[in-house]
Amino acid sequence: MKIKDDFVLRKVADSYVVVPVNSLTLDFNGVINLNETGAFLFEQLQKGIEKDELIAKMISEYDVKKASADIDIFINKLKDANVFE
Repeated sequence: MKIKDDFVLRKVADSYVVVPVNSLTLDFNGVINLNETGAFLFEQLQKGIEKDELIAKMISEYDVKKASADIDIFINKLKDANVFE
């Protein structure tokens, strides 16, 4: 899975936002607000990482036991927002 190149992640104060750039500004109204964990996942997805590797990185980075269900929810929300290539 890979995020479209026309979405960028920015840190604003203590939160993170994803905004469209280039031609997507005409098709995508608004921004996506993320917390630190969401920003971490988004950055990994910008690299084109697959779900299994994403789960492993999440478990390693945040020292959690399970992450699959939460990552599924996150990915589905991004799919609904049409941010994947």
